[in-house]
Amino acid sequence: MQSSRPYIARALYQWLLDNDLTPYIVVDAEQEGVEVPRQFVQNGQIVLNLSPTAVRDFAMENAAVSFSARFGGRPMQVMVPSEAMIAIYARENGVGMVFGHEPVIPSEAAEDEAPQLNEVESSDEVERGDDASPHEGQDDESPPRKGRPSLRVIK
Repeated sequence: MQSSRPYIARALYQWLLDNDLTPYIVVDAEQEGVEVPRQFVQNGQIVLNLSPTAVRDFAMENAAVSFSARFGGRPMQVMVPSEAMIAIYARENGVGMVFGHEPVIPSEAAEDEAPQLNEVESSDEVERGDDASPHEGQDDESPPRKGRPSLRVIK
């Protein structure tokens, strides 16, 4: 399965432009294949302005973002592999998205070892304390549930 990062980045880029905002990307300049002006790299990262007025020959493909731009008056071809893109956001208000680490998803060749879905007790059965398993004779070695699941936002 292909990475969702370039698809999401393209959508956010277009959305930012449609709202008259200036799209910036944060790049991990230490990743293999990254071609950026090294003199502007700080702490292994660089922030690049992707505004149509700041770049030429812009292309945001699945494999990479590429464009020509001037840095310190000197023209340069920039190449940012999709995996090296850390975030895309609007300069004006910071609205955008930080990309997390994407897990490696097995290819179709490994279908024999693909994860399988298993039936679990419903929350009603757990709350009522039903001991009867829908599949009698099976060993249930799953850990007991600890209440209702929740989502916690960490900033």
